[in-house]
Amino acid sequence: MAKKSPLDDPATAAHAWARYRQIMRMLMMITIGVVLIAVAVLYAYNGAISVHFYIAVALGISFTMLLTGGLMGLVFLSNGTGHDESVDNRLPSADELFGDKDRD
Repeated sequence: MAKKSPLDDPATAAHAWARYRQIMRMLMMITIGVVLIAVAVLYAYNGAISVHFYIAVALGISFTMLLTGGLMGLVFLSNGTGHDESVDNRLPSADELFGDKDRD
């Protein structure tokens, strides 16, 4: 039987999700800064290129940073709250899966 997850407790879950939202807000501010710096550097070296180029760069950087940060934040949330330890990840042995057949 699987152990109970610490995230099943509403107080622990509320604290963990509040911390996750705080991390995501900080990541959003960093992402905005990186996008502004990247667009400024591109403008300084290349001048006035099509506005679509700058939109694509901004969206690409934003999407990559926020998706990566969000997924890593979920990994840290899961590990930091002890949710990972509550998962029963025992796999059956090969004998249990395939029987007691002689493999030659």
